[in-house]
Parts: sequence; C-alpha cells; structure tokens
Amino acid sequence: MKRIYILILIIITVSSCSKLDDNLYNPDVLEEYKLEGFDGEQDFVLDASYAIPANLINVFTLNSQSASESAATTIYAIYIGDISRVATDTVIMYCHGNKSHMDFYWQRAKLLANVGGKNNYGVLMVDYRGFGMSGGSPSEEGMYADVNSALSWLNQNGLTNDRLVMYGFSLGTAPACELTANTRAMVPSKLVLEAPFASAAVMVQDASVLALPSSFVTSLKIDNAEEIKKVNQPFLWIHGTNDEKNSFESNGQVVYNNYQGSYGEALTINGAKHSDVPVIYGFQNYCNDIDLFIKRQ
Repeated sequence: MKRIYILILIIITVSSCSKLDDNLYNPDVLEEYKLEGFDGEQDFVLDASYAIPANLINVFTLNSQSASESAATTIYAIYIGDISRVATDTVIMYCHGNKSHMDFYWQRAKLLANVGGKNNYGVLMVDYRGFGMSGGSPSEEGMYADVNSALSWLNQNGLTNDRLVMYGFSLGTAPACELTANTRAMVPSKLVLEAPFASAAVMVQDASVLALPSSFVTSLKIDNAEEIKKVNQPFLWIHGTNDEKNSFESNGQVVYNNYQGSYGEALTINGAKHSDVPVIYGFQNYCNDIDLFIKRQ
C-alpha cells in the first residue's frame, strides 16, 4: 500500500510539473505596443515626473539567431534614450520577466531610465521570441540569443563594455546572469539581479511534494546559482523577503551566497513580494541605491 501511495504522489507531481517549461513562459501576443497608453494589468504606474519624451522612445526590430538555428527570428526592442549618444552614455540592458510583453514592463524600464536623474541612463529591452510582437516560440536558447542580439546592437552603436550594466528581473535573471558569466557580444561591467531564482531544479522542488530531479519533469537547464560563480563583475542582488514566487531563502539567497566576484551588495526589502519591490522600498530609494551601485568604482 505504501508503494502505491508513493506512486500516486509521483504521478500527481509529474502531472503538475510537466508543464513547467510552458508555465515558465507566459507571453501575450500584441499587434502594437502602446507603452504609455497601455491600460492593462501592471505592477505599478509611475507619475508624470518619470515620463519619457517621445523623441527618446525608439521601437525597432532585431534579428536573433542562436548557434544551432539555420535562420534568424525577428524580435522587437525598445531603446529609451538618444541612439546617437549610445557611444557615450551608460546603458542598462533590461531583461524582463516571464509575463506578458514590453508594455507590461514599460513602467519598470521608465524607472530605470530615471535612475540618477531625469532620463539619465539609456535603457534597452527586448520582447523574447513569442512575447509581444516578437516572432518565434519561447525557449531558453532563444531567450539567450534574443538578449545577445540586443547586446550586438548596442556594440554596433558604439557602446563599450565599461558602460554596459546588465539587469535581470525574475525570468530575466537567467539571460542576465548567463550573458554576464559567459562572454558573447559584450562583457557587462556590472550585474543587477532582482528576484532571481536559483535554478530549474529549485523551481521544481519548490513546486512539488517530492524532491524530484529537474531532469525528470523539465528540459530547462537554467542554473543561476552555478552561473553566478563565473561572474567576477560587481553584483547587486535585490529581493523581497516575502517573495511568493522565487523564495528569498531557497532562490535569491542561494544565488547571492554563491557569488565569488570582486564586489557583492545585497538589497533586501522587508515585506516585499515578488513584484512590488520598487513600491514597498519607495521609487526614489530604489533609484538611489541602483545609481550608487552603478557609479561605484
């Protein structure tokens, strides 16, 4: 009877976790980006003081192709800033989470553009393939290729490694960490991870009643906890203590503890959940601390 009970538990667990790959990516398809005019669900909405002038909002496409692909995928990107000044500005490469599209993350991108002052930093973000207006279907390899195509665009427009800051939120911590740890189109000078998850294995274990190996229920190879060990650049970890999706202890703290680089800084926000860190901490506090980290020599 005991063996039968265990077997039933395994079947239930596999049934609930076998769709982890699909559940990790929750894209919405769009026909157009509305940005400031977007009236759908958002984590927060900034006041008019954070508005971005129309001439600093650039929507365009990129060709993304991984090493194993025979053809490129067209993805959409938004650059906040003056493209003619990419060669002299400091730019934040923002890798968004697993939900929706760039309209959903527009407020977060605006906030980062105003870190350190009004329209102070350039901010580039992309919709991973399958998200928003980007073509293709979501995949781990594709996501890395998509962000790398954005880095190539920055490099082609004159950005140098010392002025590139990689920023990942939630799912976006995977490409941010991966492309900082393993040199591709550019080498970021600093890394910021907000609400990171440790690995696909931890996600499976957190979501199941049995500590099953991730290979049993998912093909994902994401492992931020291991990749962070390769990062030598200064690292800022931001995490809410009440994160209900990527737990503070089993995900974020593990990633931070595994960092072995030149300078690590932890910004823990008491009482904050997964998506409300900027709100609970305060927008100005959030901006000030990120700016101090970016400017730290």
